[in-house]
Amino acid sequence: MTTDELLVVLAGIAAIASINWWFFFASKGKTARAAPGDKGPQAIEIVVEGGYSPARIEVVAGRPVRLTFDRRERNACSEEVVIAGLQVRKFLPPFERTVVEFTPSTPGTFEFTCGMGMLHGELLVREAA
Repeated sequence: MTTDELLVVLAGIAAIASINWWFFFASKGKTARAAPGDKGPQAIEIVVEGGYSPARIEVVAGRPVRLTFDRRERNACSEEVVIAGLQVRKFLPPFERTVVEFTPSTPGTFEFTCGMGMLHGELLVREAA
């Protein structure tokens, strides 16, 4: 194998690794918690632009949740959000804010994704104190 061929193979491996990191691990950082309080829904805004920000949401079971998705792109992958474990599926028009409301009844971790399953986030539902 020549030096040029070796460099091409190493560049390909680096590209594959960075793509996997971006889609599966990059957005797992900060967790947004719904503001405490007994009145009204637990409200969190999520920016949709090449992923979800924040990508980790924490709410309390048994209380209404209002997620506002602020989609700032036209990428076809981000045109829908799905929370399969909670039977939520909603179209997100480009450059608009879309409200998704539901009430999680049981604690657990629920993944939310785009319709294609390439963008990922987590909804952590904890027990009420």
